[in-house]
Amino acid sequence: MKVTSGLLLCAAALMVTLGACDRGAADVIRHKNPGSNFPIAMAVEVPAGKTTVYMSGAGAAIADKTLPPTSPAAYGDTKAQTISTLEKIRAQLQSLNLDMKDVVKMTVFLVGDPAKEGKMDFAGFMEGYTKYFGDAAKQPNLPARSTVQIPALANPGWLVEIEVTAVRPK
Repeated sequence: MKVTSGLLLCAAALMVTLGACDRGAADVIRHKNPGSNFPIAMAVEVPAGKTTVYMSGAGAAIADKTLPPTSPAAYGDTKAQTISTLEKIRAQLQSLNLDMKDVVKMTVFLVGDPAKEGKMDFAGFMEGYTKYFGDAAKQPNLPARSTVQIPALANPGWLVEIEVTAVRPK
């Protein structure tokens, strides 16, 4: 009787713990930020034996070829560059038989936008980002993410560079 009660308590505790997590690709566990609906994971657990894919940083494609390729205007504002960059990342992932749902970690580098007095356009970034992450119907698998403002990127026209880490599903 004591063993059965102990096992039931352990099983109940496990169910409560797992209920606070979202399962992603192939047993990856994504922990939500408690009390927040912000579209990033607090933490992501990748079980042993999974293949982890580290992607190099990517930036936006040129949107206006009539402008110099070193000009931010050639690539668009932060929102446009975020969408372009995430589309490029999606294509790279798909070439490796992966998708955005497999992303477990993202690092975002934002340059201060000259049109915003040199401050990063975090709101513009989030408008682009939430087209790919955070919509429970389209793509609920949230990555852990860091977003930082930096003085410059290798391409002087880029306002955004993003690198991701993905986990290959079974």
